[in-house]
Amino acid sequence: MADVARMAGVSVATVSRALAGSPLVSEETRARIEAAVKATGYVVNQVASGLRLQRSRQVLVLLPDIANPFFGEVVLGIEEEAQRLGFGVLIGNTARNPDREAALARQFQTGAVDGLVLLTGHKPPDIPATRLVGVSEHIADPAVAMVSIDNRAAAREAVAYLLALGHRKIAHIGGPAGNILTQQRYAGFLDAMGGQVDPARVQFGDYSIASGEAAMHTLLNTTPTAVFCSNDEMAIGAIRAARANRLSVPGDLSIVGFDDIPFAGAYDPPLTTIRQPRREMGRVAARLLLAAISDEDLPRPAVLPHTLIMRASTGKIKIS
Repeated sequence: MADVARMAGVSVATVSRALAGSPLVSEETRARIEAAVKATGYVVNQVASGLRLQRSRQVLVLLPDIANPFFGEVVLGIEEEAQRLGFGVLIGNTARNPDREAALARQFQTGAVDGLVLLTGHKPPDIPATRLVGVSEHIADPAVAMVSIDNRAAAREAVAYLLALGHRKIAHIGGPAGNILTQQRYAGFLDAMGGQVDPARVQFGDYSIASGEAAMHTLLNTTPTAVFCSNDEMAIGAIRAARANRLSVPGDLSIVGFDDIPFAGAYDPPLTTIRQPRREMGRVAARLLLAAISDEDLPRPAVLPHTLIMRASTGKIKIS
């Protein structure tokens, strides 16, 4: 380690911090140290290091539905940043089951993991908030660091875009009624509509294609000209229902989704949606958690920016 420090022009303590994955080491310094490590052939014994520090050098990501494509990019960002900082990543699929979620979270008590990234919207009991970071779904405990976008503002922007296209009979398909993201996006929908919404033009699903399709069949009885959906999968289901009723999208009905999952741009028609910076959300969450594990402070991030992606599933209202 002394040889590495001398070659990189830094202190032994800085080398130690860099090899431990400290986010306080700059990228330029880390690159010099990594080059010196390669030149000397120095190899860190991670098992011995973990035993000495009483750390597993593993983090656990809890997510509610491993089949949901939204989570893939988030997990990829977490894994990339954790690996860069010398940590492994385990994935726990809770299947929205509280008992399963609690059982997975107990890995922290056993020492199998050093901290948790939560994509569930829930704080497991008996785990210090300093060893938790939430992504996307807000967690009620203010001590838990959060990484998200402004869901309310994003929904408001999406619906304002439909209004700018001339639509006034705008319906909404939300997620599960008790879900915080559902509530935030519904609030943004109401903001854009001036608080005046026909209750018959609001339906709730479970973020799946099938639930979006079922909700759209019901909403068609209210003859909307546009629909804002709380996620892309339900928006795809809404398009399927419209087609089953011989309606064209966007000719007869404009549809907007949320998330910009990989399928959104490849669907027919390509889906207008709100893009979340999912990979960057994962990276920021990993940096926050690993800094806390190393007993270092990082500024909590500002809410990350979203982007309205305008594609072919939306168009100006027909003038009859």
